[in-house]
Amino acid sequence: METDIPPVNRVDEIREGLAELKGSRIKVRANMGRSRIVERTGTLIGVHPQLFVVEVEERRGRKSRQSFQYVDVLTCTVEIYDPETGERILDFTPEEFYED
Repeated sequence: METDIPPVNRVDEIREGLAELKGSRIKVRANMGRSRIVERTGTLIGVHPQLFVVEVEERRGRKSRQSFQYVDVLTCTVEIYDPETGERILDFTPEEFYED
């Protein structure tokens, strides 16, 4: 069971892909467990070594920040979409990892 790119390099690939999107609007869909799915649309404001930060506009002009880990993108717990087209960005499907 050998893959072309080791998982560590895939995390680096996700980080680099998000670094290119810094400052742009994205939609994040996160599976929080127990049938709880959170969808947020905001601006990608930070790309750090272990996580990325999205600034989301709340009600009444308030803003909040949410952080997500690259590993969660890799395992498809967190999915990133283009808010305009609904197209998935950085698509890592489980089939890529478990090929025989």
